[in-house]
Amino acid sequence: MKAKQWMGALSLTLVAGMAHAQSMEITHSEDRETIMGSSEVFTGEPIVNMLFRATDSTRATAAEVTFAPGERSNWHTHPAGQTLVVTDGVGWVQEEGGEKREIKPGDVIWTPPGVKHWHGATATNSMSHIAVQEEVDGNNVEWMEPVTDEQYNAD
Repeated sequence: MKAKQWMGALSLTLVAGMAHAQSMEITHSEDRETIMGSSEVFTGEPIVNMLFRATDSTRATAAEVTFAPGERSNWHTHPAGQTLVVTDGVGWVQEEGGEKREIKPGDVIWTPPGVKHWHGATATNSMSHIAVQEEVDGNNVEWMEPVTDEQYNAD
């Protein structure tokens, strides 16, 4: 194929590809919902700011969660794992059978798929993190029993 023909074919391919391309989308913070965490899955009522939900193009979901001192999630797992990015305060994270670990701003925590864990603020500090996880068959989390005060306060 001659260079001129090749360039013409490339141009047609690019134009055809653009017909199916999506446009950039911006959601402004004031247009996203803020909810109080449910007592069915949290101790306390952390503030949950939804950042984005899964779409036809991506399975990822994310939320910014702010825990007051003493607030924490129930035990839970994620079918495709979860990444936490701590943005403010001091918190704790623990996987079942492991030790409770302190987390601070800038820390990134990866929890593999199916690993039972919890996370939240320390007893004396608030903590905020961004939680990112992917959906599998329309589900991004399996909630379990509450973290007991004995588990939460253990060293």
